[in-house]
Amino acid sequence: MKTLVLFYSTYGHIWKMAEAIAEGAREVAGNEVVVKRVPETLPQAILDKTGATGAQQAFAHVPVATPDELTQYDAIIFGTPTRYGNLCGQMQAFMDSTGGLWATGALVGKVGGVFVSTATQHGGQETTIRSFHTELFHHGFVVVGLPYAWQGQMGHTEVTGGTPYGASTVAGGQGERQPSPNELEGARFQGRHTAEIAQKLAAK
Repeated sequence: MKTLVLFYSTYGHIWKMAEAIAEGAREVAGNEVVVKRVPETLPQAILDKTGATGAQQAFAHVPVATPDELTQYDAIIFGTPTRYGNLCGQMQAFMDSTGGLWATGALVGKVGGVFVSTATQHGGQETTIRSFHTELFHHGFVVVGLPYAWQGQMGHTEVTGGTPYGASTVAGGQGERQPSPNELEGARFQGRHTAEIAQKLAAK
């Protein structure tokens, strides 16, 4: 069985969540886990101006995926920062390029999930995940979230991401907040849970 963790990250928050997702997925025996990123679409001048160029050096070693390779995996877990309650442009551009896969039903029956980051607590984490779910449903994915079996999303004593639709983190308005231990644990749970579902479906 093979699982792909596919992400876009501007300042590294979603990359750190992706690594935690992959850690959880690797806990499932017999599961080969691959971490990749989608292509950058912003001009270099914009990346330099926003400080993203330096931040992205931390994960520049992560290979870039192509749409055609999605057929190689049993499960794909997508990570994206939120842009106005929706996917970031880079991830949407990648998804827009999967039309050929949709036309042939190449992804039907694969297991999928989504994790996100926002600047604020109420910055569109759930709307972004649900919007992404719609695209996965169009491709025929079996969509998996972050069930309440993970109790970390039940607390109310700290600022934390985590929704029944998928793992999430709050990055702060200037990207100053890094994923918390609780948020990373939610990501690990989602990675493991998604891989377990994929494994069960593959065994049928």
